[in-house]
Amino acid sequence: MDKESELAHRSPPIVAILRGVEPDEVVAIGRALVDAGIRIVEVPLNSREALTSIARLATSMGRDTLVGAGTVLTARAVDDVAAAGGKFVVSPNTDASVIARALEIGLEPMPGAMTPTEALAAISAGARHLKIFPADSVGAGHIRALRDVIPPDCRIWAVGGVSVANLADWIESGAFGVGTGGSLYRPGRSVDDVRRRADELVAAWRDF
Repeated sequence: MDKESELAHRSPPIVAILRGVEPDEVVAIGRALVDAGIRIVEVPLNSREALTSIARLATSMGRDTLVGAGTVLTARAVDDVAAAGGKFVVSPNTDASVIARALEIGLEPMPGAMTPTEALAAISAGARHLKIFPADSVGAGHIRALRDVIPPDCRIWAVGGVSVANLADWIESGAFGVGTGGSLYRPGRSVDDVRRRADELVAAWRDF
């Protein structure tokens, strides 16, 4: 993500995953995240009216925030995300057709991978950002080992179970960035609570 690389110079490479967010709250939640220093926001497509939330974020958050979709499983869904204004697509799996369609229309794919076979298949399909998911199932040592066999220009993101308590482990393992959902946002959580949690996570990254 070229734009993501620029943003990462000014803010930590943290993807806030807003699974279950509602369209009427998404802008306020997004602003709380940006105010805390998180500038990459993902709305999973299995959230209610996810494309509406993505469109509202993309319209309201301006050029200093990357907005995209998660749980993108088909090439058709990639088109839907682009139409809503999303700039990246995240998947829990490696699907060459999703990767190809994203690259074809100018979106950045972040496919999910667990094994070296999946990671190298995603890279062969054109991906340069890999979501190691669920990261907490394999641990930081797994990412450290993957780094030994994947190209150095490929960026690994640890997703699944990331929190303030274990953030340092993921950074030390060689992860470029992290994605976190439940430790930041859950349905029903207040804007103030999300902002507090985001502040703590950003502070932990910057203190590392």
